Amino acid sequence: MDNLLTRMRNSKRLMWGIAGVLVVGLLIPLLLLVPRRNQASPPDSPEAHQAIVTDVIMSKDRASLIGSSPTKGNPNAPIVLFKFSDFQCPYCAVAAGHMKEFVGNHENDILYVYKHFPLTQIHPEAMPSARAAWAAGQQGQFWLYHDGLFVNQNRLGEDLYLELAEAMGLDMGQFNRDRASAEAEAAIQQDLALAEQLQLQGTPSFIMNDLLIPGGAPPQLFEEIFTQINAAINSQGRP
Repeated sequence: MDNLLTRMRNSKRLMWGIAGVLVVGLLIPLLLLVPRRNQASPPDSPEAHQAIVTDVIMSKDRASLIGSSPTKGNPNAPIVLFKFSDFQCPYCAVAAGHMKEFVGNHENDILYVYKHFPLTQIHPEAMPSARAAWAAGQQGQFWLYHDGLFVNQNRLGEDLYLELAEAMGLDMGQFNRDRASAEAEAAIQQDLALAEQLQLQGTPSFIMNDLLIPGGAPPQLFEEIFTQINAAINSQGRP
């Protein structure tokens, strides 16, 4: 991802060890709860999946990974947290609340990046809501629109998309053009392509730097992983 992540390769066993007790124990029951995007077989083991994620993340530079995706926090933070999410996924709505608090507590130390991962096979409003949120983002209101969609998840549909945009004072002509545009489709497909490369199986999926965190993981797991990654980063900077 960048030179810092390359230097952190030597800390990878430590990261796996930290996540091992908490993540592996959570992974099987969580995967039963997280909706699958397709019927493709998942990687053979959590360790195999982690290796795939690390290879993909380390093969790309930070700018290309983030792209034009909506972000929160410190743009120069050494820790980047990616969330792959679907606005119609109920687990994503719960995670959005957790992430609002977690990122708010660490806004100087984390860059939080939202990636669209609409599960179109099971959520008919996943793509329309993603397009609407992208369009709101073109007018600088992605995160407010994001919150509105999750709070009103049981009302997803055309009426809500227009209602939220009007309540936010968006230029409605631009909003409607943007959400119907080829650019909106391309942006979402780019996120989906990254999710495919990472072999993500459902939503929400999180990656902190290059460490995969299962969807539904409790807030304390994020805190623990953040603390350990931050400590590893600080140790790399010592003489």
